[in-house]
Amino acid sequence: MDIKLDPSRDDLPLMANTSHILVKHYVLDLDVDFESQVIEGTIVLFLESGNRFKKRSSSTKVACPSESNEACKFRMPEPCQIPVTNTKTFSSKIGYNDFVICGKGEKDTSGKDGNHDNQEQASGISSSKYCCDTGNHGSEEFLLVLDCCDLSVLKVEEVDVAAVPGIEKFTRSPKLRNQIVHELMALPTDRWREQLDYYARCSQAPGCGELLFDTDTWSLQIRKTGAQTATDFPHAIRIRYRTKPQGRSVTWTSDQSGRPCVYTVGSPINNRALFPCQEPPVAMSTWQATVRAAASFVVLMSGENSAKPTQLQEGYSSWHYYVTMPMPASTFTIAVGSWTEMKPETCSSNDVATERSFSPSEAHFRYIGVCGHMEYPCRFQKSSASTQKIIPHRVFAPACLKGACQETLLPLIPPCLSAAHSVLGTHPFSRLDILIVPANFSSLGMASPHIVFLSQSTLTGMSQLCGTRLCHEIAHAWFGLAIGARDWTEEWLSEGFATHLEDVFWAKAQQQLAPHEAQEQQELRACLRWRRLQDEVQNSPEEMQVLRPNKEKTGHVSDSGSSIIRHGLNPEKVFMQVHYLKGYFLLRFLAKRLGEDTYFSFLRKFVHTFHGQLILSQDFLQMLLENIPEEKRPELSVGNIFRDWLESSGIPQPLQRERQALAECGLAQQVSAEVAKWVRVNRRPRKRKRKDREEVFEKLLPDQLVLLLEHLLEQKTVTPRTLQSLERIYRLSEQDAEVRHRWCELIVKHKYTKAYRDVERFLQEDQERSQRESFLCICS
Repeated sequence: MDIKLDPSRDDLPLMANTSHILVKHYVLDLDVDFESQVIEGTIVLFLESGNRFKKRSSSTKVACPSESNEACKFRMPEPCQIPVTNTKTFSSKIGYNDFVICGKGEKDTSGKDGNHDNQEQASGISSSKYCCDTGNHGSEEFLLVLDCCDLSVLKVEEVDVAAVPGIEKFTRSPKLRNQIVHELMALPTDRWREQLDYYARCSQAPGCGELLFDTDTWSLQIRKTGAQTATDFPHAIRIRYRTKPQGRSVTWTSDQSGRPCVYTVGSPINNRALFPCQEPPVAMSTWQATVRAAASFVVLMSGENSAKPTQLQEGYSSWHYYVTMPMPASTFTIAVGSWTEMKPETCSSNDVATERSFSPSEAHFRYIGVCGHMEYPCRFQKSSASTQKIIPHRVFAPACLKGACQETLLPLIPPCLSAAHSVLGTHPFSRLDILIVPANFSSLGMASPHIVFLSQSTLTGMSQLCGTRLCHEIAHAWFGLAIGARDWTEEWLSEGFATHLEDVFWAKAQQQLAPHEAQEQQELRACLRWRRLQDEVQNSPEEMQVLRPNKEKTGHVSDSGSSIIRHGLNPEKVFMQVHYLKGYFLLRFLAKRLGEDTYFSFLRKFVHTFHGQLILSQDFLQMLLENIPEEKRPELSVGNIFRDWLESSGIPQPLQRERQALAECGLAQQVSAEVAKWVRVNRRPRKRKRKDREEVFEKLLPDQLVLLLEHLLEQKTVTPRTLQSLERIYRLSEQDAEVRHRWCELIVKHKYTKAYRDVERFLQEDQERSQRESFLCICS
């Protein structure tokens, strides 16, 4: 089962056999140790067997490592016995709002000798070894496969949920553990607090037999002797494990104040190096987590509750979070550091949650009917949530950035949230935390349920970069989280929508802008994106420019449920924006063709229909065309859109025809006039004649400055005198990161040594480390 991939070119495997069995709920109980840079603890999985499970086929057998000459053998697990229950384990103090409260877990002594190391391909339980079952070919046992990488798995055991006091009320067969788990998962939505409480109690129940397991590069495989189908396999299992300092799902680093911190980085391998899980998006699950760290640290996480620390002995604190909306495990996020909290002064949770009646203009936000997703406590069914323009929010950052956050970020959050609500209606999530992450963060932002990471680069210059990026991440609450792609190769369903909506939200958030000004700014941004798309198409492999690379096989998986993410491990893919840009231009094309009022009215209906679900491109396009009168959609069909936009490389043909119009927008024309002035200045001799008149330069918006500098980068030479004038007139070193990025390119291209300090600052504060090294090589 071990797959050797070349990370420079190959696809990322999703190994979990989700067609046979699904994780429905995770309970994590973890300790964060900054000294060893390890997260250690347990994760309990509550499982549900699928309709298509069957006896394990020969294709899912675990092969013996080729380098081992030792005969394959495995240890028989201990028979399941129900021990005498320690009532303290299930203390009545565990309430509905305090989940999985416990002290530090007992250290596993098998970590050194019996550790299952992914790289070494070692496996075993305690001191024994398990390679595969070659001694009994008649035994076809079910194999649970989880996505797992860069983890040391120490122990796997079945959890005796039948030992939990009071659990008998969930079933008429209290000794049938799988039936107990099934009925616990089947509790109605209005009993979600009770359900979470019993998940927590079950997660602390004693084990009743160790399970056989093995690890390879990309997966953890677990089986129980005698369990031949997913139905027979234990439906509650506990895995004790620890992360590795070099694990690719989290980054151990220091924040801007020099304090240690750790956070999930949006890795290409997602969360499989943080905890064993089912990565395929179809594995929609809920979770709850207890995380312990030194009392000086703040733990932030994807969670519906605004957690507060519980003080433990010996200088430690415990934090508890939970989620009741099923989502892919890849959306789970954690950050631990010495963050300073900031809250808005003028907007309390009572103010933002006030329920009111609808005005006639808002009536179209309300759709009568039952939601189409699996059952969970859904905000779209709450009238108070549907009228809540601004959800409760907090900002966290290192202490040294508190002033910048209060000045730039905090004032932008209410208008951006309100603007998003005015376009799409009900906020899918009940609250929002925003964290300014360390300088090594590799992008401007990342959205997860209830929490957004923003780069410190968004805090410099004017408010535009911060506002547009915030709007982009807020848009992901609807597209990317509440509505996800069923096939991760269709990234445009998340990034294309967020890029298109960021302009719409930002235009509404700038209440001082006249409609024509907002429209001009959007046209300018379209012009900039056209240039970026053109550049990317010219400098990237054609196969990576396709938005729907699997074509008619999009969404298909193997019989077991495993699949691949095409180009998922290609390092170039991290820096590509084709899914953002082509997706954006497709949605812009549709909105213009149908009329923006018609398009956004449909989009609200689409959100109401598909929230809480996974979609493919055809789900969106078919519903769009079905809801649009024929006279408004000439020559539009799903097939045509697939052909022109989603399944071809290069610039889509419909977009080619818009090229001239983009270049002729008013703000872009103003930039062209300024470029001409600078070209004249650059050509003048050092000693000018007196009759030469001074050029008068216009004040430019940040996006106009970006376009200006991009045009000047096309010039063969720009003199030091011209560069000095550019910096002085536009105060380029004080602009936002997008402007300073182009300014630094000019500095490097023309070896303008006087401004190398600006490049150094940019590399330290605004560039991810791998990019810093390559940029420094250019400078040297």
